[in-house]
Amino acid sequence: MFRRQGLRVAAAACCAAAFLATPALAGSDGPGAPGVGDDYFPGYGNGGYDVSHYDVQVRYRPADDYLQGTTTIVAKPTQNLTAFNLDFALKVKSVLVNGQRAQFEHDGLELTVTPPRTLPQGSLATFVVEYDGVPSTVEAGGIKPWIRTADGALAIGQPEISSWWFPGNDHPRDKATFDIAVTVPDGTEVLANGVNTGKSSLAGQTTWQWRTTKPTATYLAFMAVGQYEISTKPGAFGQPFVTAYSDKLGEYEGAAKASIERTPEVVEFLSGLFGEYPFEAQGGVATSEGMSFALENQTRPTYSHLFFRRGANMSVVVHEIAHQWFGDSISVDTWRNIWLNEGFASYAEWLWSEAQGTGTAQQLFDHYYSSTPADDPFWQVKPGDPGAANVFHGAVYDRGAMTLHALRNVVGDAALLDITRTWVAEKRYQTGTIEEFIELAEQRSGKQLDEFFEAWLFTPGKPAVGAATGVPASATTASLVPPPAVAEIDAVHERVHDHD
Repeated sequence: MFRRQGLRVAAAACCAAAFLATPALAGSDGPGAPGVGDDYFPGYGNGGYDVSHYDVQVRYRPADDYLQGTTTIVAKPTQNLTAFNLDFALKVKSVLVNGQRAQFEHDGLELTVTPPRTLPQGSLATFVVEYDGVPSTVEAGGIKPWIRTADGALAIGQPEISSWWFPGNDHPRDKATFDIAVTVPDGTEVLANGVNTGKSSLAGQTTWQWRTTKPTATYLAFMAVGQYEISTKPGAFGQPFVTAYSDKLGEYEGAAKASIERTPEVVEFLSGLFGEYPFEAQGGVATSEGMSFALENQTRPTYSHLFFRRGANMSVVVHEIAHQWFGDSISVDTWRNIWLNEGFASYAEWLWSEAQGTGTAQQLFDHYYSSTPADDPFWQVKPGDPGAANVFHGAVYDRGAMTLHALRNVVGDAALLDITRTWVAEKRYQTGTIEEFIELAEQRSGKQLDEFFEAWLFTPGKPAVGAATGVPASATTASLVPPPAVAEIDAVHERVHDHD
């Protein structure tokens, strides 16, 4: 069966070129590459080693935004490694490799380390980096993602944030487990991923310890410091359900709690669709300043207060919890594949609406299809290859959701459910590409879908009505009155898009 042969040949050629350009082949002596070969963000990530664990220990002063840290990285060289890179933006004081001082050079986000001796392929290696700085003042690569607030900070961002508080291999291809310990003045709260494993105080300082035992992409590790009301109680399937609400939410507090407290209900609903929830804890954080977006930090999504300015907003909770499967458990192999994250998370909002009786997925599809004219620039962005500048464009979200519903119309409800559950099970804790998803969709549905995906993901312009595209005639005659869920969904995507 013909499957996008041209695209796959080009992708293979690109991979071959990247392989040949790597400074050292596996098994030979040489430095690791200063990037993983992501066309959209060439400098992100590094080659030559694989991280299994990060131990991040930082001391943070909210008064002047000063951060001091020691991060220990447990890794395995994938070649005989004479030098390697870490992605990092703050000032580095020292680097130890396997307990010995190593030479290093620092340029922007690239920290190049030369160990005293070659690290053998497959061996156990530890990198210990000591550092400090004022993250909010540091700009690298033209960006400053650190968010300083009146009472602390938010280390939250996508696709980059980790380099502003710990060094690492900053790309979703290299996931690891995390221990995060943050020391702050007494009376200040700290949130991070996973489960709280300890809290202790000494000499006016409190250390908060958090642990996540499932593979985590570096940008999904987060830290929120400030004044929060923190609660831990049983969540779905008996897991810890950790919530934190800023003390300064004011009029937004009620709506934020009315939404985020329903997280276990959403987890159970989505587990029924997608399969087992992939992590060890659940929760959510509501901030009161500094950010206008939401982000799917692993186990603990964080929400701007702006989502709740009109009242409770379940769509944003559904969106971020869906990301625990699509984006967190299954991450993008390169950032070109962002549709696999945002398309599914956005479509999950439609499925929730359908279950809640506030608009069926077909009604929502018809609304967005009919209300967006063919000459609207929205249709010119290709969700399957939006370009680095449009990674978080509205089309990736809304046209992305429309793609999945149109696929449902083409293959049927049962087949789409089977495709989705199989994808989630087979790619658990890994990365994926759109091409792999297309191949699976064809295998599980028994249908040839090249024309369909070409129209929806890779071709500028509004897909035409027809059986091949999954667009029914009803989509052109949708009611001028949108389903009730639309206002909430639009508010979600308006704020999510702002994050860029």
